[in-house]
Amino acid sequence: MMGTLATLMAGKKIPTPESLYWADVEGDIENVDGVLKITTIRVKYHLKVSGDKVADAQESFSKYITRCPAAQSVSGCIKLEDELIFEK
Repeated sequence: MMGTLATLMAGKKIPTPESLYWADVEGDIENVDGVLKITTIRVKYHLKVSGDKVADAQESFSKYITRCPAAQSVSGCIKLEDELIFEK
């Protein structure tokens, strides 16, 4: 997921090295009818970007899930929650 978003941002000339772009990921594992199951994955993307690139980053973020093989593979099975946080 992180790579797909980075690829879309690269198309907008937004750099994504580790010092400017990272993610915090957590998830929930629940007992569903006696079977442990991953039910939710939460991803908080952090991005340091100049003000003139914020709109481009938001546009990339709004599109990446539908183009992401990993997200599309689990969509409908695992709830995905994502957020893009702009850092200073």
